[in-house]
Amino acid sequence: MTAGLPAPVRKVLVVFAHAAPQRSRVNRRLAEAALKVPGVELVDLYDTYPDFYIDVAAEQEQLADAATLVLLHPIQWYGMPALLKEWVDMVLVPGWAYGAGGDALRGKGFWLVSSTGSPAAAYAPDGAHGYPFEAFLPPYRQIAALCGMDWIAPHILHAAHQSSEALLDQHVDAFVARLSALAAA
Repeated sequence: MTAGLPAPVRKVLVVFAHAAPQRSRVNRRLAEAALKVPGVELVDLYDTYPDFYIDVAAEQEQLADAATLVLLHPIQWYGMPALLKEWVDMVLVPGWAYGAGGDALRGKGFWLVSSTGSPAAAYAPDGAHGYPFEAFLPPYRQIAALCGMDWIAPHILHAAHQSSEALLDQHVDAFVARLSALAAA
């Protein structure tokens, strides 16, 4: 680093997936906030690939340059939106992301940022979903583990549709603070 110049900013890649962002209170605001953080790149999958034909080479190039991958999406039927699943299937391939010779993501951070429609209490043995919310995270944890990535505790807002504006503001502020720290690390 040269004296007097700011420290270089590590690149954080936010992969945003919401099929109807115009109806999103939470994820759309998070995506808009991410765009304002120095060192953060955001790919809006549904805007970029409405036909589901993902430019794998371009996505891998973006991801290879990033120190942290952030998946930003609502939890839908206990998982990720269809286009994000397609992105994972196409971009995180053996020989590049994992397996023999696949070390492009090793040591990078992996952060899930998401929202649910149900309150946190619904994620319990006696709740509507029958399991704690953590029980729905193994696919994400395994993606990170298989690719040698460092798991970062998820940033989740439950009951997104019912959350107050004040709570939403706090959620977005906490996201921006963490994102800024990751970009500056």
